[in-house]
Amino acid sequence: MKVRVKPRVTVVFNRDFEGAESDPENKAREDIKGTADHVAELLAAQGYDATALGVTDDVGAAVIALKELQPAVVFNLCESIRGDNRFECLLPMLMDLEGIAYTGSGPFALSLALHKHKSKEILRARGVPTPSGSVVTSAADLDGVALTFPLIVKPTREDASVGICSGSVVHDAGAMADRVRYVLAHYRQPVLVEQYIEGREIYVSVLERPGGTPQVFPFFEIDFGEMPADRPRIVSFEGKWVTDSVEYIGTRPVRCEGLSPELQARIAQTAMAAFAAIDLRDYARLDVRLSADGVPYIIDVNPNCDLSDLGGGFAKAAKAAGLSYEDVVLRLVELALSRRHNADTIPFPKRSKTTGQSHRPEDGEPVSTGGGVLRARAPRGGAGSA
Repeated sequence: MKVRVKPRVTVVFNRDFEGAESDPENKAREDIKGTADHVAELLAAQGYDATALGVTDDVGAAVIALKELQPAVVFNLCESIRGDNRFECLLPMLMDLEGIAYTGSGPFALSLALHKHKSKEILRARGVPTPSGSVVTSAADLDGVALTFPLIVKPTREDASVGICSGSVVHDAGAMADRVRYVLAHYRQPVLVEQYIEGREIYVSVLERPGGTPQVFPFFEIDFGEMPADRPRIVSFEGKWVTDSVEYIGTRPVRCEGLSPELQARIAQTAMAAFAAIDLRDYARLDVRLSADGVPYIIDVNPNCDLSDLGGGFAKAAKAAGLSYEDVVLRLVELALSRRHNADTIPFPKRSKTTGQSHRPEDGEPVSTGGGVLRARAPRGGAGSA
């Protein structure tokens, strides 16, 4: 009896870590290949026609390869192009253009979440608690920072704790100026200076269900118990990636315990409000700082968060909810498959082209809208208007 092969899935990942092995911060990108290979192997074991495809600087070539492979869905693990996280949204945008279904958030959410100061503006507008902050584009802007110390200084468009160290938390104007100048010079991007919230750091992982409400996994938090007294209670780049550092040892993720049911519900509601405000999709991790007075502040929004099996916080949270790594991967594929025949917008040719000669309504002529009648009118503006 012939075994029917399940749909084709192509797992894409960024290859921009190649050739940058001397860069310590390259570690944040290098691990993605192992995750991609693992996901492809897992899907193949489940009967899917699965392969991994590395994306180089030539994104157009990757799109051509995808069109030739004709996958039912793409499992998107591409986090940057040419070492620049700003281009994470480029491949999803091109896949939308080609009508290729893929896992994870779309280009708008990916770009918005990366520009931290812009996502914070939207969170505030939607009433989601997030620390007060200011954007600094030059040292001259520091005079306009009217915030109370301590503050934390970070690049506006990096992830994986890139650009974050113990010196990022500052307690006076001199330290703030020094750190801002360093980030401006080293990362060549605007700097976010925001209120530092002392308190528990809690991670809320969310996985959507096909046709159902999103699933919020049990919370995890960072145990700072072994952090040296002279270091701030934050997860720095060293704390996340340098395994022999004191900050790595001092930032151990553990199950979040001791919260009242009411506080748990408040944290979950805040995380889901952020999920909706930034227009996230499929899965994400929301980073929360819980202040002494019980306010959960969103400090970071992570669409398409780390999906590695053993070291990934999302996978740990899923296991705490009773889902295996395999369950998570298969559900993400299921979510993408459910979108395969449903585009977000009507393709341009279908809404602009008609059979026969097109008709342009004259000024004042009724125009049917399907739910009423509008009057066609001349373009607004004076002489020379297009």
